[in-house]
Amino acid sequence: MGASGWDYLTPYRGTPQGTLDALHREVFAGSEWNGAGEYESLEELWEDGEFMGTEGTHSILDVPRSALAAEPARDGFVQPLPAARLSHHFGTERPTVPQYLRAMEGDALRREADLRWSGRYVLLYTDGEPTHWGVFGFSGD
Repeated sequence: MGASGWDYLTPYRGTPQGTLDALHREVFAGSEWNGAGEYESLEELWEDGEFMGTEGTHSILDVPRSALAAEPARDGFVQPLPAARLSHHFGTERPTVPQYLRAMEGDALRREADLRWSGRYVLLYTDGEPTHWGVFGFSGD
């Protein structure tokens, strides 16, 4: 099927994993991912190793875990964009939702997610407070 890029903008829910869990529930409940309607639960989907290991959903559902540290990209994780890369793309380590949306219009930020079956996230701020989470990555081969 080939690789598919995906990105989401969602309210921040206190922790990266908590935000990712809520986003997983929202996307699973929708019908816009490969395999929608074939599984009764996220757990059932993730337990289907053959489907997840070969085809996947081509959505955030392919990446079940969130890391707190910006490390080298790891399969199956979304990780924060490193501080130096935040400054590079946004001119600040606390970007806003409008800044993120502008950055996502091009390809430069998307290229930061350079490993299939993984992604990067950016914590976004409104009036100095974290309010949103932008996450992007790629699934498929």
